[in-house]
Amino acid sequence: MSELRKEYERFQEAKRQWLEKRLPHTYFQDQESRYVHPFQIFGNVWYVGDSWVCVHLIDTGDGLLLLDGGNIGATAMLVNAIWEAGFKPSDVRWMVLSHGHLDHIGAATFFRRMFGTEIYMGEPDALSFQYHPELSLVHEAGSLAHDVFEVDHRITDGETIRFGNTEILFYLTPGHTEGVISAFFDATDGKRTVRAGYFGGFGFNTMRKDFLLDIGDTEFRTRQVYLDSLAKVRNQKVELFLGNHCGNNHTLEKAEMLRAGCKDNPFIDSTEWGCFLDKKRDEMLLLMADPEQN
Repeated sequence: MSELRKEYERFQEAKRQWLEKRLPHTYFQDQESRYVHPFQIFGNVWYVGDSWVCVHLIDTGDGLLLLDGGNIGATAMLVNAIWEAGFKPSDVRWMVLSHGHLDHIGAATFFRRMFGTEIYMGEPDALSFQYHPELSLVHEAGSLAHDVFEVDHRITDGETIRFGNTEILFYLTPGHTEGVISAFFDATDGKRTVRAGYFGGFGFNTMRKDFLLDIGDTEFRTRQVYLDSLAKVRNQKVELFLGNHCGNNHTLEKAEMLRAGCKDNPFIDSTEWGCFLDKKRDEMLLLMADPEQN
């Protein structure tokens, strides 16, 4: 066996051992098994994400917009899903990132370089990329091909931005990261218009004791910030709740209902948004009351 081959195998074994020690390493392996055939949610809103991380495509009438960029290592799947849905990836003019974690920013650099897609993200996370890139968790993927990047537009709280014929209202809803954004816009099929809502980060992984101590939040103030964010947008009118991860709104189960010819679109539900935000509020209060997490 050549020395070069031996060096390669030593490197691969060391990388494998390192990855196995990282909790989320399975999220970056065999991602093709999580491919989901794209489908139309309602009107000008399509699903082009996988079975774990949501990505939504909005046809604005003057170019395409992507809500989020998918997981690191899943860009080819996203490109294929856009093609399969009947659109051209090169027509993606804008990509709005819900927050600055590696499982939502995966395709941003590629789309920006390849198609000139403009990248939008909450201002606090854009600044975090600049001064605290480690908080993006890109190192967790074990990939040297990805790093943080400059964004084209930093979204501020209460800002309204027009993309083609679609006007989106943004709020900063920090907690999961400092720059989580939530978005609200009208979706239409030409006959009916419904109000869509998207909360950009529900996860508790960044609000657990070990993580908060590691970033210097010794009083766990981030948890109350999260609760305040839920309350901030709780009473927004939302008839079409778009998930950040599939489990938020049972994305895949509803897709099956659509394929089965369900008479009423299961994604249209004026109660789901408030119920889920209340559920996350109650779960956070339980976490805050857990002696092992304080």
